[in-house]
Amino acid sequence: MRIAAYHRYGSPDVVGVEEREEPQPGAGEMRVRVHAASVGSSDAAGRSGTPWFARLAFGLRRPKNAVLGSDFAGVIDAVGPGVTRFAVGDRVFGATGADGGAHAEAIIVSERAAIVSLPDDVAFDAAVAICDGAMTALPFLRDGGRLRPGMRVLVIGASGAVGSAAVQLAAQLGAEVTGVCGPAHVELVASLGARRVIDYTQGDPLQPGATYDVVFDAVGASRFRRARRVLADRGRYLTTVPSWAIMLQQLTSRLGRRRAVIMFTGLRSADAKRPDLEELAALAASGRFAPVLERVLPLDDVAEAHRIVDTGHKAGTVAITPVTQHQEAS
Repeated sequence: MRIAAYHRYGSPDVVGVEEREEPQPGAGEMRVRVHAASVGSSDAAGRSGTPWFARLAFGLRRPKNAVLGSDFAGVIDAVGPGVTRFAVGDRVFGATGADGGAHAEAIIVSERAAIVSLPDDVAFDAAVAICDGAMTALPFLRDGGRLRPGMRVLVIGASGAVGSAAVQLAAQLGAEVTGVCGPAHVELVASLGARRVIDYTQGDPLQPGATYDVVFDAVGASRFRRARRVLADRGRYLTTVPSWAIMLQQLTSRLGRRRAVIMFTGLRSADAKRPDLEELAALAASGRFAPVLERVLPLDDVAEAHRIVDTGHKAGTVAITPVTQHQEAS
């Protein structure tokens, strides 16, 4: 089978397509033919080895695992002894977490992993966009922000994978959403359910004036100290980007009237992730949630996918298609 592999840290060009023997599932395992996989910011960090703390997960001197990719969607084509939740031919999607391995034509996963059935009317590339963005946005808003109907939410980075999901999910939860993005994506963010959209090239969204119950920075473009100026009493500042400052502020802000929150949603257990995957898939199948895709590229263009992610200006998710529908049919 073909895989996208890298053996040293560096630019997108360190990732290339190689051949590897097709894996076989063991007891309690399944082999999934990967029809789509996301290439996200965590993959870019793992490939480049930056920022420094990325190497704590991916390897201090060189990559521990040659194949990146956590979010995947595809069709089960083999099962090992003892598998009862799924069968050959099932459409599934999920995430491998820190183990990676999804940037390949096939991947071995445990049936107890963060994997669920994929509704027939949700496309494979849309499914990996759910994993890439909404699986971060949902627990941040629900658990970190304690979002309730009528609350006012500011989403910074509202056109990205996490931000575009956050705008839609916050609106679904009954919040009044303001999105922050660049000029090229103002119409997109408005179409996702934001009542107001701020073009960050035209104004500072953290200037005192409007107040918000939740400020969700999905791209690490702000700081808690500045965001406090627009947070309402008992308001919460959420960020997906870890730093020593936010770690300390999460502790110290518990004593104040405005909270700083950092979460590591990818480290949640498979048991915690599966209900969210099922809920989000149902929302997508019903048309109430529309995963946003920037580009869908073949496996051979995996380096280009990394280049798009590195720009920091994509709208939604970048996906690759290791196995195409034509290949599956043949």
